[in-house]
Amino acid sequence: MMRKIFTIVGLILVTASANAQIVINEIYGGNASSGAILKNNYIVLKNIGTTLVSLTGASIQYAPAIGAFTQYHTLPDLTLGPEQTYLIQEAEIEGGTESLPTPDFIATTITNFDGTPNKIPGIRISSVSGKIALAGNIVQVTNPAASNVLDFVGYGANADQFKGDGPAPSPTPTVAIKRNLESNSDNMVDFSLEGSAKSGFVQNPFIKDGRIVFGMEVKDVKLYDTFRQVVKKAPTKFASFLDITELPKGTYIVTGTINNAPISQKIIKD
Repeated sequence: MMRKIFTIVGLILVTASANAQIVINEIYGGNASSGAILKNNYIVLKNIGTTLVSLTGASIQYAPAIGAFTQYHTLPDLTLGPEQTYLIQEAEIEGGTESLPTPDFIATTITNFDGTPNKIPGIRISSVSGKIALAGNIVQVTNPAASNVLDFVGYGANADQFKGDGPAPSPTPTVAIKRNLESNSDNMVDFSLEGSAKSGFVQNPFIKDGRIVFGMEVKDVKLYDTFRQVVKKAPTKFASFLDITELPKGTYIVTGTINNAPISQKIIKD
């Protein structure tokens, strides 16, 4: 009997650990802004582990930038292989012109935690600031460390909860935020604007001369390695470039703020 109990406990621990491999990989929110190019908001999940992982009874939960989580929708049972992604189509965006690729799941029934009815199919994701959680059940998430949280992303300067030292950047009407590090421990470092080289933040994301050049002055510039360690800071409060001549070749994440909004981007030193 004792051996059976230990075996069951072992299976539970393995399952909980495996579920943590599935994370929120990408977020596009076109609501609260004009000029959205896509017809729908979306969320992408990804298995960042090395083994096949299943989710059963999970939910996507959404909260405004400030305050409690307000709504959720369930997810079907799903299994993802290593590096496999899962596209969730959320609420329609007024004025969007381009359809998403064929989604793996279309969110239709949204439940409000306060019991009020919700007739809008899918979650309306703010393009400014908000919070999204992947939860192991439908219990209302209270914070990033809640026991049912599998992953948590606070984004935009106004987000009052997030994982790590700060929120992820805000998506734009034309650009999603996407995970660029798989550490899953710091929203500010782990996420950047997908294709953010187009936004003018970093003018030369592939560094060949030892200098990261910004398209504008950036406040509180920090450079992280892939182990999430700060390896360089700008010597002044505001900087238009960062000299990384002394650092070895490799992949880094540069972060800072522009107009009080957090920004981050992956760069490669060659």
